Amino acid sequence: EWYRYNRARYYRTAVRRSVATARHVIADSQATADDLRRYLRVADERITVAPLGVEERLRPADEEAVAAARARYGLPERFILYVGTLEPRKNLVRLVEAYGRVADRCGCDLVLAGREGWKTGPIHGAIQANPAAGRIHLPGFIEQEHLAAVLTAAHAFAWPSLYEGFGLPPLEAMACGTPVLTSDVSSLPEVVGDAALLANPYDVEAIAHGLETIATDGAVRAGLKARGHIQAQRFSWRRTAEIVAGVYRQVLER
Repeated sequence: EWYRYNRARYYRTAVRRSVATARHVIADSQATADDLRRYLRVADERITVAPLGVEERLRPADEEAVAAARARYGLPERFILYVGTLEPRKNLVRLVEAYGRVADRCGCDLVLAGREGWKTGPIHGAIQANPAAGRIHLPGFIEQEHLAAVLTAAHAFAWPSLYEGFGLPPLEAMACGTPVLTSDVSSLPEVVGDAALLANPYDVEAIAHGLETIATDGAVRAGLKARGHIQAQRFSWRRTAEIVAGVYRQVLER
């Protein structure tokens, strides 16, 4: 239900064949490693976890860059941000519904930034039916060179995805000093640690409560910002490269 039929068929065949013939498998999270064991019966000794990293340029942007990003993408003054493809797996219908319940209390607009994916009809339908539809913005794809400024401009970052193999955007938001609300499923809890608010992505009321809290509770926001900065620093591409290189050395030495 989360992928087009041809893409799902490809994954079922190509990934299974690739994993079966590989001498070693690198997973980008413990959750993915667990899925490899559960669904493809890969033995523990054939798996190494190599977490992804946050680009060094993703840091809090200066006021000039933030102002330029606001003008370029038509961003409101105070907003909760989602960045990613617009598709079913990202759970945007529930996010929109949750936002509608607390829009007046949280004092923020909602910005859904990203390319149109597939099955976007329900997303647009949820926006049109929302009582706060006029405060929901779709600026489209954010160019990489503007991402740090857009993340810095956001009052909060919401990522209620139904499944992620890793889930890099919440870490990128943390690196830019923006407090994060994300899901309590798949890899996301291990990636964000105690540095984000977690919510059941299938529970609209839980998402709504998280949105209101992260938008209005100053103490919670301050704690998330401080812990988020530390958490994001734990994930670097240098560390990823070192783990991957170590796996290659082990395989070549066998």
